[in-house]
Amino acid sequence: MSKYLNKYRIESTRKQSWDYGWNGRYFITIVTKNRKHFFGKIEEGKMFLSDIGEIANLYLKEIANHFPFTTCKNSVVMPDHIHSIIEIANPTLKSNKNKLLGKNRYQNQGQNTISSIVGSYKSIVTRTAHKINPNYGWHTNYYDHIIKDNDEYERIKWYIINNPKKWTADGK
Repeated sequence: MSKYLNKYRIESTRKQSWDYGWNGRYFITIVTKNRKHFFGKIEEGKMFLSDIGEIANLYLKEIANHFPFTTCKNSVVMPDHIHSIIEIANPTLKSNKNKLLGKNRYQNQGQNTISSIVGSYKSIVTRTAHKINPNYGWHTNYYDHIIKDNDEYERIKWYIINNPKKWTADGK
């Protein structure tokens, strides 16, 4: 662990040689604070959304309307988290995927990056959900994974689709 302003901080889990604004498909998981079941419940393998779950689902579908060249597909809202595949497909970007970034460049900031998309999504869901439940909140971070090829995309897509069927009463 390194220090920033004389305090320990958690190192980024983001791939340092990757620009998260590059074209690609990204598997995203965002979890509620303390894994509280704000989004609804699963019964017999089917997700039943609460009002806050409906909000989370609605804004997932709205991502493409707010971020150019972005689609949000194969999403699922679970009781305490969401999964989605977010694709950035900007035809004006050159094929930068093959260029590695320097180790000192922190690539996870800026407009139209995965972090800005996730940050905006979490913000609007939080603002709207607080009208229903002022205790609503997200876990600080989120999980992301760069999808490398079509086989991996298919595996992740089926994982997302089948996630409610595999849910158990204890949320695992």
